[in-house]
Amino acid sequence: MRPGPATGLQLNALPDHSPLLQPGLAELRRLAREAGVPLMPQPFTDAFLLRFLRARDFDLDLAWRLLKNYYKWRIEFPELSADLHPRSILGLLKAGYHGVLGSRDPTGSRVLIYRIDTIYSTHIIYIDPKVFTVYDVFRVSLITSELIVREVETQRNGVKAIFDLEGWEYSHAFQITPFVAKKIAAVLTDSFPLKVRGIHLINEPAIFHAVFSMIKPFLTEKIKQRIHMHGNNYKENLLQHFPDILPLEYGGEEFSMEDVCQEWTNFIMKSEDYLSSISETIQ
Repeated sequence: MRPGPATGLQLNALPDHSPLLQPGLAELRRLAREAGVPLMPQPFTDAFLLRFLRARDFDLDLAWRLLKNYYKWRIEFPELSADLHPRSILGLLKAGYHGVLGSRDPTGSRVLIYRIDTIYSTHIIYIDPKVFTVYDVFRVSLITSELIVREVETQRNGVKAIFDLEGWEYSHAFQITPFVAKKIAAVLTDSFPLKVRGIHLINEPAIFHAVFSMIKPFLTEKIKQRIHMHGNNYKENLLQHFPDILPLEYGGEEFSMEDVCQEWTNFIMKSEDYLSSISETIQ
């Protein structure tokens, strides 16, 4: 008996150069060209198109919709997508707002950490909304996403994010308008080729729930089910999700969050040429 066609999960596990991936790549490329999807800022290479196929487990219809939404989002939101230069977020990076863990979680997902307010032994960080706008903060996520989506293992196993909301205040909340909420939801759901496997919120204040209620209607049921609110007593639960890979501040034993942020900042700065190359406004 001849084997049947490969499933999406089987195709996802194959290397980029596998001949079995070519039919899906050829069809997605054909659809994009016939629809007049712009070739810039990124051409339709196999590596680029595979991001969308893997994000939807090689369901061609879903991958095509995702590709269209990716370009649609960039056209409609040039405030972010047209400026992915590292210098545009350097202040936030130096403030220690964001880092990506060097190790993956047990499922192979990349783990991203964001935080508002942290006290170090030598200094305090605070993401002041008077200095950093919601667009600045969101641009950090977009830049990181554009970098890690190039990793094949991340394309296969997705990402999980930890948001430490200690220090989150009314002044932060007022920046989240319905327009911004809709754009955030779009990226989380069907406008970027990354599988969002989990969102973990810790130290969330009461005011955050009002903001979340504004974003929630725009989210898919799948994403809603992957959002975990841990509150202030989070360490035990967080360690169950991310054993052995967390920094000291969140229950780990080996490295600090400051180290994580510095390493990721260095990586972003070294990626300046690539980020500049995709920082073009789509017409």
